[in-house]
Amino acid sequence: MRRFITTLAILLVVIVAGMMALVLLVNPNDFRAYMARQVEQRSGYTLALNGDLRWHVWPQLSILSGPMTLTAPGAQQPVVSAENMRLDVRLLPLLSHQLSVKQVMLKGAVVRLTPESDSQRPQNAPVAPGRSGSSEITQGWTFDIGELRVADSLLIWQQSNGEQINVRDVNLQLSQDSHRQAHVELSSRISRDQRELVMNLNADMDVNRYPQQLNALINQLDYQLTGADLPQEGVKGQAKMQFSWLGDRQAFSLKEIALNANDSQLSGNVSGTLTGRPQLDIDLRAPMLNMDSLLGLADGSSDGQQAQSQRAGAAPVIAQRAEHDNSDSPLNAIDGKVKLAVDTLRWRGMDFSQVALDASSREGVMQLARFSGKAGNGSFSLPGSIDVRAAQTAVALQPEISAIDVAALLKAFSLPASLSGDLSLKGNFTGTGLTVAAFKRTWQGSAMLNLENAQIAGLNFQQMIQHAVERSNSRVKGTDNAAAKNDLQQIKGGATLDNGLLTFNELKGSSPVLNYGGQGRVNLPQQLADITFGVTVTKGWQGDDELVKRLQQTPVPLRIYGPWSALNYSLQVDQVLRQQLQDEAKKRLKDWADRNRNGDSSVQKLIKDL
Repeated sequence: MRRFITTLAILLVVIVAGMMALVLLVNPNDFRAYMARQVEQRSGYTLALNGDLRWHVWPQLSILSGPMTLTAPGAQQPVVSAENMRLDVRLLPLLSHQLSVKQVMLKGAVVRLTPESDSQRPQNAPVAPGRSGSSEITQGWTFDIGELRVADSLLIWQQSNGEQINVRDVNLQLSQDSHRQAHVELSSRISRDQRELVMNLNADMDVNRYPQQLNALINQLDYQLTGADLPQEGVKGQAKMQFSWLGDRQAFSLKEIALNANDSQLSGNVSGTLTGRPQLDIDLRAPMLNMDSLLGLADGSSDGQQAQSQRAGAAPVIAQRAEHDNSDSPLNAIDGKVKLAVDTLRWRGMDFSQVALDASSREGVMQLARFSGKAGNGSFSLPGSIDVRAAQTAVALQPEISAIDVAALLKAFSLPASLSGDLSLKGNFTGTGLTVAAFKRTWQGSAMLNLENAQIAGLNFQQMIQHAVERSNSRVKGTDNAAAKNDLQQIKGGATLDNGLLTFNELKGSSPVLNYGGQGRVNLPQQLADITFGVTVTKGWQGDDELVKRLQQTPVPLRIYGPWSALNYSLQVDQVLRQQLQDEAKKRLKDWADRNRNGDSSVQKLIKDL
C-alpha cells in the first residue's frame, strides 16, 4: 500500500513538474500567428487576438486571451467579438509541437448577423483559385476543435426588412467526436415588442457531410412565449422532430414533428426549398387545437375587456407597431401548400370536429380549396382566397353553412345572442382584413339564410300581440297554450352586408300559431337595430268571431329598434282594431241603407267617407 501511494505521489510530481516546465518553456504567444493563419486559410475570416496569450493550468490546461474579433472579408464590423477567449488544449500533442484544441470557450461574446458584418467582395476582384495545400508555416501542425462553448452572449440578427432581433443570454455547448457526430445544447431568450421567448434546445447532429448535408435529431425543445397580447400564462410547450438539410438543392425537411402548445398538439411533416422563390409544403395533424387558449380569448370574446382579462395586457402606446401593410407577410415571400387535419378545434367558444384545410399559395395569393368541418349536428365549408399583394389583405369567401347553432355563432362574432336555432346559409362575401372587427366594418356580400327551430330571446310575438289586443278591446282574448310558450319558428330570407350595415330584405317566418314577414337593418359597428315585422297570429284567439277572423288574417305592424343593450318595440294594434271598427260600421250602415233605399242621401255620403 505504501509503495502504491509513493508511486502516485511520484506520478503527480512528474505531471506537475511537466506542466510547470511547459508553462516556463513554451510561450503561448508563439501560436498567435498560426491560429490567425489557420482561420484565414480555412474560412477566409480574419482572427485578431489583442493582448498577450497566457497559460491557465488548473483544472484544465488552457490558453487565455484578451479581447478577440473574427471578421469576414471586407466586412465593416466583426462577426464575433468577445472580451476574452479560452482555448482548452491537449497536453501530449503540445509536447510534440502540435496544437490540438479540445474546447473553445467565449464568454460575453457578441455575434452580429447584419449587413455590416457580412463579407463584401471588392468590385472587379478576381475569383480566387481553389485552396492549395498547407504553407510551410503550417507543416507539421494539426488543428482540431472538439468542443465549443459560448456563455452569456448576445446574437444580433438583422432581417431583410431592416428590423433587428436581439437574442440574449445565449449559452451554447457544442461537442463532436472523431466521426463528426455532434451534440448541441442551447439556451437563450428573445425580447421584442413587449414579448419574450425563452427556449432550451437539446439535439444530436450528423455533420460528417456538412455543408452538403446535415442531419439532426432534436431530442427536446422547451419554449415559453409571454408578454403583450398573449395569454396570462403565455404560450409554452415542447417539441421533438428530425431535421435534414441538403446544401446542393437548398432543401430542408422536418419529419416526425411532435409539438405541444398549451393544451394543443400538432404532428406531421414540413419540407421546402430555398432556391429562387422559397417553396414550402406543410402537412400537419392535430388531435386538439384550442385557438382560445393560444390567443388568450375567453369564450366568444373579441378585442374588448373580456378578451383583455385573459391576456397579459396590451403593449404601451409608444411601443405599438406601425400600421401593417403586408410588406413582410410570408405569403409575399414564400409559395407552397398547406394541409391541416384537426380532430377537435375550439374557436371563440365554439367546438368543431373533423376540420380539414387544404390551401395553396402562389405570388401572394392563397387559395382555400377546402376549409370544412362539423359543429354539433351541423357542418360548414369556407372556400375562398386571401390576397396579400396590396397593402390591405383582400379576402373573398363563399361560405356554406348547414344546421349550425346560431346562438353560438352570434356570440363568436361578438353579436347579441338574441336568436337560437339551427342556421343554414349560402353566400358570397368579400372584404379587407381577417379579424372579427374587420368583418363588422369593411366586408360586403350577400347570403340566403334559413333558420330552423328559431326562437327570439325575450320576444314572443303571439303573446305580445294578444296582450296588446286584450288591453284595447274586451271582445277578444288570447289563450295561454303550449304553442305560445314554445314558439319554434322557421325563418327564411336574404341578407346583404355593406361595410357594417346588415340589411334584411325579405324575411319570412312561420310557426304553428303565427306567420310574419319583415325587413330592416342592423348597424354592426354602432350596435343598433331597426327591423319592422308584419305579424299575423293565426291561432289562439277567443271571443267575437268577426274580430277573431279579422285578427287571423291581418298582419299587425311590429317595429323593433334601438341599441342592442336596450331594444325598444312599437306594436300598432290600434290600427287593426280601428280598421275593424270602420269595416263593421260601414257594413251596418250599408245594411241599413239597403233596407231604406229612399232614405237620406247623407247616409250614402257617410258610407263613402268610411
